[in-house]
This record gives sequence, structure tokens and C-alpha cells, in this order.
Amino acid sequence: MLLTLFACIRRPRPKNLTRPWRVTPFMQYITLNNGLKIPQLGLGVWQADNGQETINAIHWALDAGYRHVDTAKVYKNEEAVGKALRTASIPRTDVWLTTKIWNDDIRAGRTATAVDEALARLGTDYVDLMLLHWPVDGYLAAWADLEKALAAGKVRAIGLSNFMEDHLADIIDQGEILPAMNQIEYHPYLVQADAISLSDQHNIAITAWSPLMQGEFLQEPLFADIAKAYDKTAAQVVLRWCLQNDIIVIPKSTNQSRIQENSLLFDFELSEEHMVAIDELERNQRFGPDPHNFDF
Repeated sequence: MLLTLFACIRRPRPKNLTRPWRVTPFMQYITLNNGLKIPQLGLGVWQADNGQETINAIHWALDAGYRHVDTAKVYKNEEAVGKALRTASIPRTDVWLTTKIWNDDIRAGRTATAVDEALARLGTDYVDLMLLHWPVDGYLAAWADLEKALAAGKVRAIGLSNFMEDHLADIIDQGEILPAMNQIEYHPYLVQADAISLSDQHNIAITAWSPLMQGEFLQEPLFADIAKAYDKTAAQVVLRWCLQNDIIVIPKSTNQSRIQENSLLFDFELSEEHMVAIDELERNQRFGPDPHNFDF
């Protein structure tokens, strides 16, 4: 009983969707604190190559209904991402594009230059969202540079990645503009309630990276059991749980069938019983680096 009560209290509730919360066969959007609307499902391209693999994945995703692509300098595939968007059947203006400033540039005070370099690699004159990738030394100065890039029209929104509550508090207290987004590791084994709570106070949206636990969701029998009730897959159940917690998801895949499978999230809704059952899996388990203890 106590576990269930705690889960219900800590799970973020849908609050800023652009339409009433309901099951729909179409993409859903979240309104950011600057008024822009971001698609709640995106394609991540981490570890995809800087060539046809990435181009194919993005084209398949856009054809399947995705309208959001997430990359980063350190992924070393921004050129392919840009080419994919220029050659896609969907206009660039209909696709939300996120990229990130890498740690070396933040530490070296090169954020302003790094923004221009990212635009050049992507072959575009703007990106929809630019993030600081990790909270390394120099992030406050880097944030000021992102604010200038926003004012210059080079980016439409600015945000953070892997910033925990103490890092986030620094930006909120000392920056001129609130972050629109914080992208963090988030999945049923790791909810990061403190970082989400502070973000919620300032209407900062959350994007989950590794929502599928780097494949470990397949080892958790609960997801498969729940999936049977909806005639869905375990992956779809995990991603749907994220969506119903008002989280943006960017599952990575270069497999066409998996990309299509991951798009089929808007024609069913998990029951409260199933949501709580997944909530109670939380165990503060990371699959990626700890933002308070990393060495890159």
C-alpha cells in the first residue's frame, strides 16, 4: 500500500499537453515554457553512422509519423542528419531538430563557436533546440552563450542534458532565460524524481534518453505481461508509460521495423493499475553515467 501511494505521488502527471489527454492515433505535442510545441516522440541517432544508416533511419521514422530527431556533436553524425532532413519527403519546418554542445566546447568557452559549427555540419540556419550535453565546468558561461544564440535566431529553444537538481538550480538562479528542456536518463528503473520536481516547478519539459533501458527492458517480465493485455509489445508499453508521465521519448533505432513499432504509441492507453505497477519497479538504477561522477 505504501509503495503504491508513493508511486502515485511521485509520478509526474500530464499537465502541459497541447490537447486534452486522450488516446489518439496521431502524434502528440508538449508545449514548452517558451510557447513552442515539441513532438512527444522522437528518433535518437546515438551510435548511428554518419552516412546512409542515419539517413535511412530518419527517412523511415518520418514516413512512420515521427516529427522529431535528436542528435549531438559527439554522435559524429550531424552531417548525415542534415542530409536526411534535406532529402526527406517532409519539409524541414515540420521536423523538430535537437542537437547538443559537447563537453570540450563547454570547458573551453567555445559554445558560441560550437553553435555555428553545428549549424554548418547540419546544413541549416537554425535548430529547434540546442542543449548543453553535460554539466561540466563552464556551464554557466555556456548557458549565457546559448541565450545569445537564441536572441540571434540561431536556435528556437535552449535547454540542458543530464543536469541534476543542483546544476539546474544554478541555471535557474543565474541565467536570464529558463531552460525549455532537461534531457535525462529516465525509465522504469530510474525516475529521478528530484530533478523532475524542480523542472516541474518551472515548467521545464523532460526528455528521456535510454527509455528502453539500453535493451534491459526485455529482462523485466512485467512489461511482457502488460503488453499481452493491449496486444502490444513490451517496448511499446515502456514508451507509453513514459508518454503518460508527460515525458518526451527519443528511442534510438536504425532498424526499420523497430522504428515503425516504436511509432505505434498513440492508439492505446495504459490503465492506472498498470501505470502504478510499472512505477513500483523504480530502483534508482542507472545504465548510463552519473551526472555527478563522470570523467569525459
